Amino acid sequence: MAHMMHEVPRKLWPLHPAPGHTKRDLLSLHNLTIAEFTGLLDLAEEMKKHPEAFRTTLAARSLALIFEKPSLRTRVTFEVGMVQLGGHPIYLSPADIALGKREAVKDVARNLARWVDGVTIRTFAQSTLDEMAAEANIPVINALSDLLHPLQALADVFTLREVKGSLRGLRLAYVGDGNNVANSLAQAAAKTGMYLTIATPRGYEPAAAIFQQAREDALPSGAEICVVQDPADAVCNADAVYTDVWASMGQEQEAVQRKKIFASYQVNSHLMALAKRDAVFMHCLPAHRGDEVSDDVLDGPRSVVLEQAENRLHIAKAVLLALLGNQQH
Repeated sequence: MAHMMHEVPRKLWPLHPAPGHTKRDLLSLHNLTIAEFTGLLDLAEEMKKHPEAFRTTLAARSLALIFEKPSLRTRVTFEVGMVQLGGHPIYLSPADIALGKREAVKDVARNLARWVDGVTIRTFAQSTLDEMAAEANIPVINALSDLLHPLQALADVFTLREVKGSLRGLRLAYVGDGNNVANSLAQAAAKTGMYLTIATPRGYEPAAAIFQQAREDALPSGAEICVVQDPADAVCNADAVYTDVWASMGQEQEAVQRKKIFASYQVNSHLMALAKRDAVFMHCLPAHRGDEVSDDVLDGPRSVVLEQAENRLHIAKAVLLALLGNQQH
């Protein structure tokens, strides 16, 4: 630990518990100050550049990983990230826990708090995360809910900062369903001074309360966030174009209907041509090739989807260190 502290100033550990509190959670990007948000990006950058300096920073710490939905990037990056920091991840599948069915959420939370140092949870309802955080006196991390996907948005803006330099004034176009990714991107844009335009069919806009909250959060940073119906309006002169699946996990029964509604929202070479010449393409993955994105764009030279995926690891490590590294042990 002493070696790490010499290499990396403590100021790069940005998420401290509030006065009178023993822990800090990451449930929503709205709950971060601009300084804390930027601090997480700076910490991830430092950890990516100098991974060897952090190899034992979470030694003897353990993390419970609760996944009620499928996961590739989130599960792997948290497991690998925890190991790379010297800690121990414990994966818990729906069959292991069955939250709210086999055992009440509060009982799971209180038990885990006696054994592990933190909980990362991917679930359906945001209220499950809120209850877990309220009942567990250890940090709780939102690994995706139906409402929000904060870790993805952190990785996205981290990737944009790497590729484009400054985030302030950067024009990001999001084309597709106003889902959990769109909600968290709005929250992230508000913290960075970006200009985010979301193009989605009427009736599929981001959650109204989240969107209004993000627009209020945007005032100090100078960010601008708006919603339009026409993809061309959003993509015109954009620095980055982002899309996601039209039917998220749990919406499979709507897939056929949504495919018809979103047909004109595919990000293809014609739509990308409206963006700036050096615009990048982004997708949180998994992608439904031929639906929300064409193969030539997804696999093309402007695509940074693999950079986004890689950066999920560095963001996961930054969040873990920021939350668990400040815990009393």
